[in-house]
Amino acid sequence: MDHIPMVASVMTPFPYWIDVDDSLRRARGLMVEHQIRHLPVMRRRSLVGVLSDRDLKRALDPTLGLPPEDELFVRDAYVSDPYIVDSSAPLDVVLEHMACHHLGSALVTSHGRLAGIFTATDACRLYCDHLRKLFPPRSGEDVA
Repeated sequence: MDHIPMVASVMTPFPYWIDVDDSLRRARGLMVEHQIRHLPVMRRRSLVGVLSDRDLKRALDPTLGLPPEDELFVRDAYVSDPYIVDSSAPLDVVLEHMACHHLGSALVTSHGRLAGIFTATDACRLYCDHLRKLFPPRSGEDVA
C-alpha cells in the first residue's frame, strides 16, 4: 500500500442497526447473535446515534435500581452524538480521532446514509494484517 486508504476500504459495510424505539433486550440479542459490540441507532431511517455493549451493560445493571429490563429501550441508553465520518475520510484521520477521544467506533456514511461501521476491532485486525505483511513468518514459524 503506497497511500493512506479511505475508511470505506476497511469498514464493515452494511452493519446491523437498531431502531431507537426497540427494546434493550432486542439490542442485546442482536449483539450476541452477531458477535458485535456496537449498533448504529436509527430513527425513521435517519442515523441518530450508537449503542455499545458498554452502554447496554450499564443500562441493565441491576444495582442501579432501573425499571425492569422489558421496560428499557434503546432510547434510554444510546449515545446521541456518535462519531460520524464520510466514507471518503482518510483512515489516519479517523484513527487519530478515535484514539484521542477514546472511541470504540466510527459510523460511516455515504451521501448522508449509513454505509458502514469502523471499530477498534477492525483497526486491530487491519494492523495485524499490516504487521504480517511487513514481517512475514520465516519458514517453519507458526502464525497464531
